[in-house]
Amino acid sequence: MIELVNVEAFILAAILLNLTPGTDTMYIVSRSASQGLGAGAYSALGISAGVIIHTLLAALGLSVILMQSSLLFTIVKIIGAVYLGYLGLQMILTKRKREEEEKTLPKQSNRKIFIQGMITNVTNPKVAVFFLAFLPQFVQADAGMTASLSFLTLGLIFTTTGTIWFFITALLASVTTAKLRSGGRSGLILNKATGVVFIAMGLQLLYTKS
Repeated sequence: MIELVNVEAFILAAILLNLTPGTDTMYIVSRSASQGLGAGAYSALGISAGVIIHTLLAALGLSVILMQSSLLFTIVKIIGAVYLGYLGLQMILTKRKREEEEKTLPKQSNRKIFIQGMITNVTNPKVAVFFLAFLPQFVQADAGMTASLSFLTLGLIFTTTGTIWFFITALLASVTTAKLRSGGRSGLILNKATGVVFIAMGLQLLYTKS
């Protein structure tokens, strides 16, 4: 049996936390602005998949190891920062494509965006620490063996509210930047600006403390 407390308060808190701009939101806005709604939607799904992975790790107790080990925390943090930096440099160094190529994205591009979004979220140790600090407040202290199931339930609620907001964010960002993307040079500048944002996100993550 799932033993939760103050579920309504948790849902409200989850919505408010998802509305607060962070690395995930910036990633979705950047992808949507530079590549459109499709890219934004797949990046949102990728990040949501990453949140589910963090939920599973928290439910299994593996996140505790990450939280207690400063070395492991640092390793994960560096991997995440380097990965964001790599994505940023890749976008900055991308040369202008022909108009025909800009109109058609490779079939695997959405898949890559999804995987990149997932990796970006999974390699952010702040998410794991947040889950361990936030979720237990809504699980009964004497939950015992059902604690893991309670963690999973709360994680899925958080993921659902987050995914809805991520899609709204992707839609708004893609619509407001549609005219910029339609111009070849403007689209290229926007793509490079997105790369700079990714690098800044990586640097921010690098200075995160456990």
